[in-house]
Amino acid sequence: MERSQTEGQPSRPAGSGAAGPVQARGEGRPEGRPDSRPDNGMPRPRYRRIMLKLSGEMLAGGGFGIDPDVVDSIARQVREVVDLGVQVAIVVGGGGNIWRGVQGSAKGIDRATSDYMGMLATVINALALQDALEKHGVDTRVQTAIEMKEVAEPYIRRRAIRHLEKGRVVIFAAGTGNPYFSTDTTAALRAAEIEAEIFFKATKEDGIYDADPRLDPNARKIDEIDYLEMLNRGLRVMDSTATSLCMENNIPIRVFDLSVPGNVRRAVLGENIGTYVRGEPR
Repeated sequence: MERSQTEGQPSRPAGSGAAGPVQARGEGRPEGRPDSRPDNGMPRPRYRRIMLKLSGEMLAGGGFGIDPDVVDSIARQVREVVDLGVQVAIVVGGGGNIWRGVQGSAKGIDRATSDYMGMLATVINALALQDALEKHGVDTRVQTAIEMKEVAEPYIRRRAIRHLEKGRVVIFAAGTGNPYFSTDTTAALRAAEIEAEIFFKATKEDGIYDADPRLDPNARKIDEIDYLEMLNRGLRVMDSTATSLCMENNIPIRVFDLSVPGNVRRAVLGENIGTYVRGEPR
């Protein structure tokens, strides 16, 4: 499909510390933007700062808990883009492999209590991912919305931005610190706060479909779509609050299959993989 005319629009310099919604973000490095990566002959990334959203389910490798081999594979993909000079922030879920608040609530546990349990599950996943990244030589910090100083830093926006500027991967855990909010919403919120240029939603599917491909053999993959159309059609790739946050802050979204080795790097380089969610309707 033809790319949106909004792609490549200038965005605010990352790490400027300015508050409020981002005025313009797009797929493409603005002309004249400095690149922290030295000119060493490696491919030039299209983005300088990204938000990568991982589900807890991805860390389980199709089962329950944490699969060390799968986590190691994810860490390798993140290392590839760090080596390109890209600043990487990650939000990891906890519901898919340890505990999901909504499901616990459906079984009779108080919803707020169940959601707090899910937030703690995201911390377990974040620590597992941090360990794998550091084994690959990637300097990493975990920041939590629920304070637990013995294992992680509290979330402080300016400190997170400073870590990113120093080349550290920052993993945000414990959601927003509030019940009733998903980790997708957390990722969209943190992406806006740190002024990420794009939101990468890494899943087990190779993009957004017009129906569930696991249930409907006639489901068709969508290469490109805008926020409003995704909301109006009820395409539940991420919750509506997260989508609305990205729309309001003009943060483009790319949904792709994380299980394919090298896909994070391809997305960072601007290859047309998965589904691109653009800012302006046609």
